[in-house]
Amino acid sequence: MQLTHYNTNFNKKTFPITLVCENVTNAPNIGSLFRIADAFGVEKIIFCSHDIPLGRKMTKTSRATEKVVKYEVIEDIEEVLSNLKSSNHQCVALEITENSTPIHTFNFSEDKPIALIIGDENFGVSEAILQACDNIIHINMFGQNSSMNVVQATNIALYEITKQLY
Repeated sequence: MQLTHYNTNFNKKTFPITLVCENVTNAPNIGSLFRIADAFGVEKIIFCSHDIPLGRKMTKTSRATEKVVKYEVIEDIEEVLSNLKSSNHQCVALEITENSTPIHTFNFSEDKPIALIIGDENFGVSEAILQACDNIIHINMFGQNSSMNVVQATNIALYEITKQLY
């Protein structure tokens, strides 16, 4: 028998993970990020941009998870990273670069809270933010395309992080 929201027995757990979204402004993507943040027990989401659509288009995708996942909107991502670093977070960007590490070989810290930085739907994480991060990880790709949707990539990253921390 298929289980529903009412009869699953999953243990609720919150992980010391902050999801930092640099210029992610597509309403359905934002709604999906709330939903996966809830599913993976993310402690908090920080949206960094000047125009975050938190209206009806977002809530249609989020399925009310924006009511249970803590979040903030802070325009200045440099300030956000500085504050996270000063509170001992391991700041890890999810981006394909010349020096990025495949996610399946990266060891996430169990001693420090983790800030996972994801980027703009079209341009990814900016160069300045990549430089400010402690580490850069990527998901190996085996097809012709060199990237995937920011939500899909975040799903995979949160799965790997929580698998290591659980």
